[in-house]
Amino acid sequence: MQQSVLIIDDEKKLCSLLARIIELEGFTVFQANTGKEGLKTLAAQDIFVVISDVKLPDVNGVELVKEIKQLKPYVEVINLTAFGTIQDGVKAMRNGAFDYITKGDDNDKIIPLVYKAMDKAVLQYRVYELESKIQKQYDFTAILGESKAILQSVDLARKVAPTDTTVLLLGETGTGKEVFAQAIHYESLRKSKPFVALNCSGFNPDLLESELFGYKQGAFTGAQKDKKGLMQEANEGTLFLDEIGEMNLDLQAKLLRVLENQTFIKVGDTQKTKVNVRIVAATNRDLQKEAEEGRFRLDLFYRLSVFSIELPSLNERKADILLIAKHYLKQFANKVNKPAMTMDAEFISLLQQHSWKGNIRELKNVIERVVILADGNVLNAALLPYEFHQDMRAGDNMKMETVERMHIIKVLKYTGNNKTETSRLLGIGLTTLYRKLEEYHIS
Repeated sequence: MQQSVLIIDDEKKLCSLLARIIELEGFTVFQANTGKEGLKTLAAQDIFVVISDVKLPDVNGVELVKEIKQLKPYVEVINLTAFGTIQDGVKAMRNGAFDYITKGDDNDKIIPLVYKAMDKAVLQYRVYELESKIQKQYDFTAILGESKAILQSVDLARKVAPTDTTVLLLGETGTGKEVFAQAIHYESLRKSKPFVALNCSGFNPDLLESELFGYKQGAFTGAQKDKKGLMQEANEGTLFLDEIGEMNLDLQAKLLRVLENQTFIKVGDTQKTKVNVRIVAATNRDLQKEAEEGRFRLDLFYRLSVFSIELPSLNERKADILLIAKHYLKQFANKVNKPAMTMDAEFISLLQQHSWKGNIRELKNVIERVVILADGNVLNAALLPYEFHQDMRAGDNMKMETVERMHIIKVLKYTGNNKTETSRLLGIGLTTLYRKLEEYHIS
C-alpha cells in the first residue's frame, strides 16, 4: 500500500521544501497550490494524509477539512498556519482535522505528526474498505434480477431507503424480504448503525417479548440480571421484524407504542426506555384481512403499511431464473472448491419450467444440492430432485421413481449415510426420508 501525503500551500518554495523533507522519510508526496487543485489531486490519487495551509487563495484551509473528509473520510488532515488562533484551532478539530500547528513549530512537529496521522489513516482506510465490502454485499446490488417486476420493487425500495419511514414488505416465503430489508438499511443514513433481524414466528409469545424488549433482573425465574432486548440493540439503526403477522395482540400493542413515540417498557420494569429505531416489517399474510377478522391490530397495520412494497414471486419473474441460478452456481462451486460449472440445455429447461413454490430460497437450495452431487463440471437433468421430472408421461412412472431412488442414494453417499443431513439437503422431513428408504429398499 503506497503511503502518500498531499501538501496544499500557495507558497510554492515552502511547499517544495516541505515535500522534500517528507520524501526523505520514504513517503510519496503530491503538491497543490490551491484548495480546488488539492481536492482534484485527492480524488485522483491514493492519499492518506493532507497537510494544508490555512490561508489559501480560494478557500480557508480550516473549512477545506470538511470537504476532504466528505470526499475520503479516512484521510487525516494537518492544518498549518502562520498565525494560529485558538478559535481556528478549535474549529479545525471540530471539522475533523488531525492537528493544527503554527508554521514556526513545523520543523520539530511535522514529521512525527505525519507518522501518527499516517498510522491512523491507514487503519481507518482498512475499516473503510471492509465497511464498503459489507455494504456492497447487502445493498441493492445484492438483489438479483432484471425483470420488470423485480426492478419496480427495487425502485420503490431505493426511494424509501434514505428516509426514516416504516416499511412493510409483502410477498410469498422465500422471495428475499430480508435481502430487501438489509438493502434499505445499507442505503439509509443509518447504515453505520446496527441492522438487527428477528423472526417473530421463531418464539412463543413470552420469549418473543423478552427477546424484543428485554427484561429487568428478577422479572421472572431465571432472570438473574438485566437484559437488553433487540429493540435496544438496534438503537439508531434498523430493526427487521420478519413474519410480523405471527406476533400476538398484546405485543402488537407494545410495538405500536414504539412506532408512535419510540418508547417501551421492559418485562418487569416500571420505567420507559427510549430508543431511536427504524422498523422494517415483513409478512406473507394478508394483514388487512387478518385485522378485519380480529387477529391483527388495525391501527398497527396502518402504521406499518405507511410504505408497502410487494415482492414478486419467482414464478412472476421467470426471466430471472437463469441469472439467479448462475449466481448461486458460481457461489457454491467456490464454496466446495470445485471448478467452474455450466448447465446443459435440458437442465436449464427444467429450471425454467419448474413451479417454484419456495421461490428464490428453493432455487438456492436446489443449486447447492446439485453442485454437491455433480461429478463433472456440467450439470445435467439427472442431478435435479425427482419433483422436476414429475411432468413425465404416466408410462414413465418407473423412470421417475428410479431417478428419485438414485438421487437419495447419491445424497446418502455424500453425507456418509447421515440421515439428518440427507433429509436437510433433500428438503424433506426425516420421517419422509425413512419412509422412502423403506419404500425403495435402501439400507
